[in-house]
Amino acid sequence: MTTITNNVASGPAVKTASKPIGAMGQTDFLRLMTTQLTTQDPFNPVDNTQMVAQMAQFSQVAGIAEMNKSLSGIAAALQPGRLTDAASWIGRSMLVESEFATPLRDGAYAGEVTLPKDADQVTVSFVDEKGAVVHSQSLGAQKAGALSFGWDGKDSNGVVKASGPLRMIVNASGASEAITATTATWTGIAGIQSPANGGVTKLVTGLGLLSPEDATRLS
Repeated sequence: MTTITNNVASGPAVKTASKPIGAMGQTDFLRLMTTQLTTQDPFNPVDNTQMVAQMAQFSQVAGIAEMNKSLSGIAAALQPGRLTDAASWIGRSMLVESEFATPLRDGAYAGEVTLPKDADQVTVSFVDEKGAVVHSQSLGAQKAGALSFGWDGKDSNGVVKASGPLRMIVNASGASEAITATTATWTGIAGIQSPANGGVTKLVTGLGLLSPEDATRLS
């Protein structure tokens, strides 16, 4: 949190730089090494190899610290652009790997089944939280690959049968064996959530908070 106050001073403000207690800079290291060389036992001097190794190690640590500082600056600079990109997703739908589907803005449920091999029969069932099948549809014989499915959420008389999350159960079978299919469903994006400390941006969806990387497709 940034706070701005008005202060009255009798003279110009003096800015002093401080570093955390216990922190050691390159100047401190060189001073320590020089002191070590001037006070060492002349009959048992510091090994040159050890001294060079210490200098190399300190240089490496200092370089990593500078790199981390630079990366933090880059991340801070990219933060606004990242939020802008994610904000452009609001109001759209994303396809994610999930066995649960939520209604889209028109109340429909939609998704995609991926078959690893050809199937003689594929059936998709929509099951509520109590385990009751509210809708089932047969897709017949299908080739291996992605297969889209959808349901408007209503029965044959136009009455709404579901309005909340439903579990997708896919039954697929071949000539003599059951086939395990992968299910993905479409979910609407209602907003974004980004921590103030620069954490990972999340998308607010019907399936909860998801990462942009979870989307396999946008609509």
